[in-house]
Amino acid sequence: MAQWTSAVGATQLARQLAAQRTAGAAVPAGGRRQPAYRALADGIRLLVLEGRVPVAARLPAERELAVAHGVSRTTVAAAYEALRSEGFLESRRGAGSWTAVPAGNPLPARGLEPLPPESLGSLIDLGTAALPAPEPWLTRAVGGALAELPPYAHTHGDYPAGLPVLRQLLADRYTALGVPTMPEQIMVTTGAMGAMDAICHLFAGRGERVAVESPSYANILQLMREAGARLVPVAMAEGLGGWDVPRWRQALRDAAPRLAYVVADFHNPTGALADEDQRRQLVEAARSAGTVLVVDETMSELALDEDVAMPRRVCAFDPAGSTVVTVGSASKAFWAGMRIGWVRAAPDVVRSLVAARAYADLGTPVLEQLAVHWLMETGGWEEALRLRRAQARENRDALVAAVREALPRWEFEVPSGGLTLWVRTGGLSGSRLAEVGERVGVRVPSGPRFGVDGAFEGYVRLPFTVTGPVATEAAARLARAVALLESGTAPHAPRTSVA
Repeated sequence: MAQWTSAVGATQLARQLAAQRTAGAAVPAGGRRQPAYRALADGIRLLVLEGRVPVAARLPAERELAVAHGVSRTTVAAAYEALRSEGFLESRRGAGSWTAVPAGNPLPARGLEPLPPESLGSLIDLGTAALPAPEPWLTRAVGGALAELPPYAHTHGDYPAGLPVLRQLLADRYTALGVPTMPEQIMVTTGAMGAMDAICHLFAGRGERVAVESPSYANILQLMREAGARLVPVAMAEGLGGWDVPRWRQALRDAAPRLAYVVADFHNPTGALADEDQRRQLVEAARSAGTVLVVDETMSELALDEDVAMPRRVCAFDPAGSTVVTVGSASKAFWAGMRIGWVRAAPDVVRSLVAARAYADLGTPVLEQLAVHWLMETGGWEEALRLRRAQARENRDALVAAVREALPRWEFEVPSGGLTLWVRTGGLSGSRLAEVGERVGVRVPSGPRFGVDGAFEGYVRLPFTVTGPVATEAAARLARAVALLESGTAPHAPRTSVA
């Protein structure tokens, strides 16, 4: 019986390998090129370690990959043999070859999970764009929520659309921003990911096309893949240029996707901020194509520079409410541990989302909803945001200075808000850099996590989560990883490991 559970096509694998080759993944400094079979084996191994080729995925036959990748069959055969000897490939006559990981190695994650607290002393974690809670406001909010809890404790506790008082307050906040909103247009969710999961299940069934920014938020891309969506990437402009509206208009017209997903406020990962004209044109293009435009506003309150003039919310350009579905969250603006998100949409869309929720999580925790309500009603939300912005601004400035000092060849533009820096790594493979970085004590997500089909191999994302001496040390460790890569002495994954 075959041991593989999925298959990778020759064309798909060749495309991912070509993206690595473009970024210099297999060429050490000094011009000493690896043998072709070794470069191919290393490329496949990196794809497995990154989770972009699943473990137990059947690889194409030697002849098929040779044709698609433009190498000899002998090269592919030698690469497969090297992978087998290192524990990254298993084969059986008549069943083909499938990917594996050496004994004792952890399975690669689809995305970067936050490190457990006990690991933070030895490894600097730049994998997660999240900051500690802005105390004392978390403690005060929980205390306020506990004081308001007794009346709710006498009910069943299930509020599929969210607590009425929080729905009303969120609606009032949109209205105050110039977007008239009724509580019937609000659904409270378990974080922004819960909101996106509900939206994808309602609008984008298996096989439906979804247009996404390229690059885009890695966790949402993976959520859509696992929901069976067919992703249609639309390239972002260079640097902080943001959304190329003619490209979007063409992609929406040609692909006719059911959904489109954008992060218009301090885009994750690039940090770009869509101006009002871009917002208006995106809504018009989506409306013309019959596409539902999902707008992720989780970064909208994280303007870090005082001179930033925030545009109107994207939903302000959709007064009829027929095109735009908005997703918000307390997780980025306040604290990732506060798993409260929300959807703003037309009342009939909210009713459909609520009805579908009965087969998912039923509702959002009452105590956390009351905590967010307390923050927003008492003014604590604004006070906490001031702390959050000051902390993120300090972290951003320290990280930028440290990277410029330690890695002068790296290229980036400094965003005026958000939590992330999108960095071009001077021709190095982001995947290889992430692998070696973890071995020297710094964890970074590589660019391909934020793209479709292996794009952005020459990038990494750096979040504003460390400051001062820690930022300096993180940059120094990244520079150490770069030196190992450029010298050709970077360690490979071990063939075996012991318990």
